[in-house]
Amino acid sequence: MIFALILFIITYVLMLIFDKYRPYIAIGSALIFILSGMLPFRAIPESTNIPADLNVLLMIAGTMGLVALFTESKMPDLLADIIIEKVPNVKWAVVALSLFAGVISAFVDNVSTVLMIAPVALLIAKKLKINPVPMIISIAVSSNLQGAATLVGDTTAIMLGSYANMNFMNFFWYKGKPSIFFAVELGALLSAAILLVMFRKETATLPKQERTKVKDYVPTWLLCGAVVLLIVASFVPIEFPETINGIICCSMFVVGIIYTLIKRKGEAKQVLIGAFKEIDFNTIGLLFGLFLVIAGINNMGVIEKIAELLSSVGGNSVFLIYTVIVWGSVLFSAFIDNIPYVATMLPVIQGLALKLGIDPTVLYFGLLSGATLGGNLTPIGASANITGINILKKEGCTVKNSDFFKIGIPFTLAAIIPAYIYIWLVYGI
Repeated sequence: MIFALILFIITYVLMLIFDKYRPYIAIGSALIFILSGMLPFRAIPESTNIPADLNVLLMIAGTMGLVALFTESKMPDLLADIIIEKVPNVKWAVVALSLFAGVISAFVDNVSTVLMIAPVALLIAKKLKINPVPMIISIAVSSNLQGAATLVGDTTAIMLGSYANMNFMNFFWYKGKPSIFFAVELGALLSAAILLVMFRKETATLPKQERTKVKDYVPTWLLCGAVVLLIVASFVPIEFPETINGIICCSMFVVGIIYTLIKRKGEAKQVLIGAFKEIDFNTIGLLFGLFLVIAGINNMGVIEKIAELLSSVGGNSVFLIYTVIVWGSVLFSAFIDNIPYVATMLPVIQGLALKLGIDPTVLYFGLLSGATLGGNLTPIGASANITGINILKKEGCTVKNSDFFKIGIPFTLAAIIPAYIYIWLVYGI
């Protein structure tokens, strides 16, 4: 266990220092876990949720392809022009895009949200000749924030709903009280105010210009269709495979390729090569490696030990236990995948509640809010952050760790503090 923890820490330190080589570091570390026997092949199914991990990778690949077709159609240019028309300056453009990303992310996977909104932000930055790095980071952290707002906003929310037998409406109203949705929205309001303060010097007036003409509306309909299908799949009470979201995104991408092949007869090779070039295999490789690394420390009992540590620190004080769970979850989720962590903590919390003779709701919601928002503390703490940073790198932008910390840390504190207070006042007292 000690060696696994040391290797895990070294992996993250190296990824923070050598950001250009993150995919190779993650995959190399995963190979060490496997070859050393800390993650034998037979243990992989029990140590990680392979269908859920595959679902994320398929979603990223399919959405990247769809977004490439969407960008080629000039629709992001039109959306950028409309936003430029509607907001008074750069500051409000950043906040508007971040809030928009948050709304979408309450119903659609965070990574997909970043992939959809990022092209619009990049075009606004190009038109105004400003640095796109803060804009994309703001969109990524905003998408992570809203993951706990609804039952379908994030995998961890789905896990809690299943474990506690909660339905979609329970995230708005639960046991006769306003539920976690309002805690998240309080955080969203304060974090929006933080963004306004952070971008207060960006007061350049946005130039009004003629709207871009869209070349083809089919890619937009395909992207919107993917969003609608993702939402429908989350509501329909049918047992879909765990990879359903990934299947939806990849299927819509395939439809888009077929449509483009029909439209551009005689250019099959160019269309196929161009489409698959847009899939960022660095992002996919990095996430794949991280999934195996997390599986390795999970197999060696590190995550279980973390859960035991959090539960033991609180003693018999419900408020102290709640506080430790929230802020401990924020800290640990900044470095480890929140899915195995939440899966481990849910039964721990249930046991604690039974031992103390209390309703576990306050601890459940504390866990979900802390684990969802903790990923915003570091550039590699959440898949959406990794995706946003790699989009910027593809555009030739240099993204320093300090660039992320300047936004991620105050944003996380602004989001989690009101949620922490709200959940305790509503469900803890």
